[in-house]
Amino acid sequence: MDIQDIKNRFGIIGNSPLLNRAIDIARQVAPTDISVLITGESGSGKEVFSHIIHHLSARKHGAFIAVNCGAIPEGTIDSELFGHEKGSFTGAHEARKGYFEVVNGGTIFLDEVAELPLGTQARLLRVLETGEYLRVGSSKVQKTDVRVIAATNVDVYDAVRNGKFREDLYYRLNTVPLKIPALRERKEDIYLLFRKFISDFTNKYRSPSVQLDSEAQQMIVNYSWPGNVRQLKNIAEQIAVLEKDRNLTGQNILNYIPQENPQSNLPMRVSQDKKEDFSERDILYKVLFDMKRDMVELKKLVAEIIQNGGNTAALSANPNLVKQLYGDVELVMPEVQQQAAPTITIHHPDQAPKSDYDIAHHTEEAEESLSLIDKESDLIKKALKKHKGKRKLAAQELGISERTLYRKIKELNLS
Repeated sequence: MDIQDIKNRFGIIGNSPLLNRAIDIARQVAPTDISVLITGESGSGKEVFSHIIHHLSARKHGAFIAVNCGAIPEGTIDSELFGHEKGSFTGAHEARKGYFEVVNGGTIFLDEVAELPLGTQARLLRVLETGEYLRVGSSKVQKTDVRVIAATNVDVYDAVRNGKFREDLYYRLNTVPLKIPALRERKEDIYLLFRKFISDFTNKYRSPSVQLDSEAQQMIVNYSWPGNVRQLKNIAEQIAVLEKDRNLTGQNILNYIPQENPQSNLPMRVSQDKKEDFSERDILYKVLFDMKRDMVELKKLVAEIIQNGGNTAALSANPNLVKQLYGDVELVMPEVQQQAAPTITIHHPDQAPKSDYDIAHHTEEAEESLSLIDKESDLIKKALKKHKGKRKLAAQELGISERTLYRKIKELNLS
């Protein structure tokens, strides 16, 4: 049987070289018993090719069954494919044959095979290699002679790399790969298919014939058809039933073809708002980096004060920061010399002045250490003293975590 005879028998329309190549591969592999993996986008006609392979094989008089693996719940897929014994699970009131037992001597088409659970994949691999399987709840080995044709619309090799599909099963199924071209890859066939579908539906619904002008034809051909032949057929049926104007223009076609998103191959609205998904570890790292940055800024500020000989002009602009960092240290802004820089005045806790006279005579210019470690130690001591040794409150006062405060206390040998 040549390619054109196959097209006529199975209702395939088109003259694309890619389509003809796929039909030729199916014709050559059909007389054998080797497994075939059919790949192609959703709606491209993968099941039609499974029928071609079965009806051109020596099993054509045997049973043929198509199973949508993605439509069967994970908990029952093994029972559906391999059968089960009575009482093997809740609800198993009697023994049941599976598809591989029912179709013995025929062909089974596993559509969306990449949706199978990993445990079921292992069972399927055993059937392909030895023809043996076990019913659910049974230890008796069953034999079957079934040809397996599988199909998927996903990249199976990518699923193998991600651990979602067994590599050995992939190579066992992919003995002969058969790729069905997407409709946008066979543009020369699009208008032929559309005319065929329109003709079929106008006859079915007894509606007037439909004509397309050149602009409408061009739009039909140039659209990407993400739903492939299935989408084209649906739109042809809509036009045959709903369109009042039977001479279609480009504007008429726009009413039925979804507007394409430039960033997507699907006719659906895609949100432009992308939100980053942070894990708990990412959030923790971000907090730690922010704390480290704050500590670096604090050290720079202290170093700047030291280098300027105690000039606190940088601190005077932010008195709240001074209050948080230095506790009982005050900024005194001289009123007489407006250009003079503010000076730091330290009151001894055990000799608190009682009057303005005492403040003027009991104020000392403290000769402070220039060591950053001493500065850190002094700040921590003051924070602990202010909060009466409560480290959690002291850490909040210093703007660091309680864990960092514990580490600093240990490093600086603070009691």
